[in-house]
Amino acid sequence: MDIRKITDKTSVSPQITAQDIAAIKDAGFRAIICNRPDGEGADQPSFEEIEVAANAAGIKARYVPVQTGLVKDEDVTGFGAALDDLPRPVLAYCRTGTRSATLWSFYESAKRPMSDILAATKTAGYDMNGVARRIANGGKTPTDTGDAKYDVVIVGGGAGGVSVAASLQSRQSDLSIAIIDPADIHYYQPGWTMVGGGIFEASQTAKTMGSLIPRGVKWIQAGVAAFEPANNAVILDGCRVVKYDRLVVCPGLKLDWNAVEGLEETLGRNGVTSNYRYDLAPYTWQLVQELKEGRALFTQPPMPIKCAGAPQKAMYLSGDAWFRNGRLKDIDIQFMNAGGVLFGVKDYVPALQKYIDKYDAKLNFFHNLVSVDGAARQATFEVAKPETEPQIVRVGFEMMHVCPPQVAPDFIRVSPLADAAGWVDVDQVTLRHKSFDNIWSLGDVMNAPNAKTAAAARKQAPTVAENIVADIAGRSFTAAYDGYGSCPLTVERGKIVLAEFGYGGVLKPSFPTAFLDGTKPSRLAWFLKEKMLPPIYWKAMLKGKEWMAKPEKLGVSVD
Repeated sequence: MDIRKITDKTSVSPQITAQDIAAIKDAGFRAIICNRPDGEGADQPSFEEIEVAANAAGIKARYVPVQTGLVKDEDVTGFGAALDDLPRPVLAYCRTGTRSATLWSFYESAKRPMSDILAATKTAGYDMNGVARRIANGGKTPTDTGDAKYDVVIVGGGAGGVSVAASLQSRQSDLSIAIIDPADIHYYQPGWTMVGGGIFEASQTAKTMGSLIPRGVKWIQAGVAAFEPANNAVILDGCRVVKYDRLVVCPGLKLDWNAVEGLEETLGRNGVTSNYRYDLAPYTWQLVQELKEGRALFTQPPMPIKCAGAPQKAMYLSGDAWFRNGRLKDIDIQFMNAGGVLFGVKDYVPALQKYIDKYDAKLNFFHNLVSVDGAARQATFEVAKPETEPQIVRVGFEMMHVCPPQVAPDFIRVSPLADAAGWVDVDQVTLRHKSFDNIWSLGDVMNAPNAKTAAAARKQAPTVAENIVADIAGRSFTAAYDGYGSCPLTVERGKIVLAEFGYGGVLKPSFPTAFLDGTKPSRLAWFLKEKMLPPIYWKAMLKGKEWMAKPEKLGVSVD
């Protein structure tokens, strides 16, 4: 816990947990304010969890969520109302503390000199000069000049961001590169399926962000508020401005837990879990071990989602565990899929169907989860089959694994970079933005019609790096992305159906069929997933070593 004092009455901090409440009480705080919206991070406890612990300790708690990097006038008003209403001293928190410090600075600007505000926040470790400029500029952050400038700015420090930075460095070592990402921890999210299946420990999937940023690349630990491509500028938390010659956008997507009524309130208890959250994947395995009889639901929302096979991977590994311990005959497995097919590439469906049959799982297509009553152990689905009126169906459960709806991050959806659906609008071959020639995108946030997987980002990063270096040199682009994605479907402990495909569902196997036939369950594919892919991710992909990921050659030059 990192509490930073701004005044005797107000302090701020990065994200806290329920376990921190006792220490917060011992430090003398009488109230807390949460400025971080629920569901913003993969390891983030909900406000309700914090509030329950705070109330038990006699501490008041208030929820004033603010979108990352984007502080509005109404947010400042809400923060001020909470400060005025709550007993002091107050601790306000968000992901890094910057949003809370920004809110305090704006609120206090009507009461005290800006020099006092800047001094107080600087002592606490926050640079609010951008706030001062915004106030002096009538509430708008000026972007004609910036606080820093780089040859290449990368928004997002996940698989795509770190990989493209390393790939750029391997091609042109003299580039000044910055990665903008507020997270302290980088996660190997493909490993969470294995955590939920009792194969990996959660700790194996996490490393500190600082240990992974390539040497020589500047890490700017901040959230993004907005893009101003006309001025080659990115506006950050605290109203700071970073300028660029070229921009790469890859912040991932947003897990929209709030889109399902009642879901956030029951996650991690009442038998409701999800391998899409770091802290919940171990709960999945706990539930699998504890369940002796009853109904187990596995949900899949409408596309797009990252790792489209993950919802059924959880089902297969759970079914396999119950098969092995002899409980399967007493457990009713149901797959509640908002789509109309088991898997989007038909070549892999026969092998998957055999496991559906083995685990006696019922397939319920066109079933979209809309609400959860955790205490009652009841889930509500909207059933919208083609050419029929939608119906509402309620289903009881003893265990439910939920895949949340997924959307582009808020700061992307409202930006000039987004298409009508909110995703970054790119050419699907070169991955350059369709409207802004010095902007590229990769990973889950862009709108190319490929599977959103880490394997896709592994292929995309060299493509983006190659084309940026060509652009800097004034050459025509040479690298093409063919839509490659991979989904290792863990159909049982020890066997995987290795789905590899590109645009249009065209199969893109990495190995000869005689060696590894991805359309059939394979122990070799399991070995690849369990033993080979994690070190390839940490030690090759994130280091710019493009093993089996060299960019495809562009058939026709793009000028």
